[in-house]
Amino acid sequence: MSKTRANPASLKLPFICALLLLSAACARPSYETGGLDQERVTRAVQIATELRASGQKVWCVPFARNASGIEIRGNAGTWWHQADDEGYARSRQPDVGAVMAFSAGRQLPMGHIAVVSKVLSEREILVDHANWAPSQVSLGMYVRDVSERNDWTKVRLESQPNALGSVYTVDGFIRKRAG
Repeated sequence: MSKTRANPASLKLPFICALLLLSAACARPSYETGGLDQERVTRAVQIATELRASGQKVWCVPFARNASGIEIRGNAGTWWHQADDEGYARSRQPDVGAVMAFSAGRQLPMGHIAVVSKVLSEREILVDHANWAPSQVSLGMYVRDVSERNDWTKVRLESQPNALGSVYTVDGFIRKRAG
């Protein structure tokens, strides 16, 4: 019985194709982690700490304004519409440094805003914000998009370790002006 050996050159192409398929299946998209001025965030935390120490309430709007550099005034529930009037870009997708604007409604009568600190995946981010827990600053809080169309209109936050809370409606993300 004679044995035939495969030509090593003929094995290269299938091996390379298999290697490419495996690496493509395991690869994750690269998501942005920069774009947030850590000095601004540190200063925002410092201001919030000083306010709390003096017995004053810590609100989401001043914290987000200080941390992001987005200069909009008024209740959080008005930021989404004001952003357009003030010349800020609005988006349905998160970017690091953008402000996530929660809709005003029954759950959040005055709305809420948070600054995107990291994009983990297409449907997961971390945010920095104030007054989610009363008069507290929360850094790196996990947020998951749970909207049916993957458009960030419905989210859940991990306000307790390993537990996602209620579903909240989001208007979108306000981006800082270029330059």
